[in-house]
Amino acid sequence: MHDCRPLLEDTDFPAIQRGKLTTLQVNLGYLCNQTCVHCHVDAGPRRKEIMQRDTVDTILEFLHVSDVKTLDLTGGAPEMNPHFRYLVHAACQLGVQVIDRCNLTILSEPGYEGLAEFLAEHKVEVSASLPCYLGDNVDAQRGKGVFADSIAGLKKLNALGYGVDGSGLTLNLVYNPTGTSLPPSQVELEEAYKKELKERFDIVFNQLFTITNMPIKRFGSWLVSKGEFEYYMQQLKDNYKPENVDSVMCRSLLSIDWQGYVYDCDFNQMLELPVLGKAQTHLTEFLEKQTEGMPIAIMDHCYGCTAGQGSSCGGAL
Repeated sequence: MHDCRPLLEDTDFPAIQRGKLTTLQVNLGYLCNQTCVHCHVDAGPRRKEIMQRDTVDTILEFLHVSDVKTLDLTGGAPEMNPHFRYLVHAACQLGVQVIDRCNLTILSEPGYEGLAEFLAEHKVEVSASLPCYLGDNVDAQRGKGVFADSIAGLKKLNALGYGVDGSGLTLNLVYNPTGTSLPPSQVELEEAYKKELKERFDIVFNQLFTITNMPIKRFGSWLVSKGEFEYYMQQLKDNYKPENVDSVMCRSLLSIDWQGYVYDCDFNQMLELPVLGKAQTHLTEFLEKQTEGMPIAIMDHCYGCTAGQGSSCGGAL
């Protein structure tokens, strides 16, 4: 696999600092039941990295002593971590809102029966990947048969009340572009998604988040192999909007890897670009640390969050 990191090293991206910490985003491991082209984590069925129980307990300790009110769980497929339900239940007991970044197909996997019901019982917010409302496009990006399983997963969630007005169960969908294009208008695309999914499958959801593909890991390697890395980076820079800088997710979020080490964002985690310029700073060092005002580690991939309408785990900025 090509290494795109050397192409990202030098940057003229403006310096930024942390604001108030509101969200802890935790990568529970790189194990996944899918292998998606756009995946910046390089996750898949053969990955062995998985968060252990002692690290999960450190996450809970941090939530207990901090003012963080949102726990954002990602992977891989976060639900494949054997301690997923333990962590979700304990976090909810602390009054923390949990977000599950679900690929939808996990809801149909053997051994995960009752997962959707568990999420509903704990009022977990589901943020589900669905890069298109057309089957061929989804299968091309995420694998054969993924679209059908995704629709089945959405129907299961709808049946439990997810995405239904007044249910208190939030279901958001996530769109990633294909190829080297930037996301279209989030508002307009959400309208199209709601219309098409309702008419075709009688599916409802709350919001659509559009996320720019980051030129790192699997997607970055794909760009390099196609000779389009420099073109894509220039496109991000040409569409940079300085007004997006104040709203980037790294200002209010800490990213924790499967071993408990801290990064400014999920993308920096994948590039092994640690906080504070130190190698492998563990979450235990942050239990009593004031993070507001800390400098944020930056490289050229940061243009991906600030190009066009902006991009974060919560969609356009």
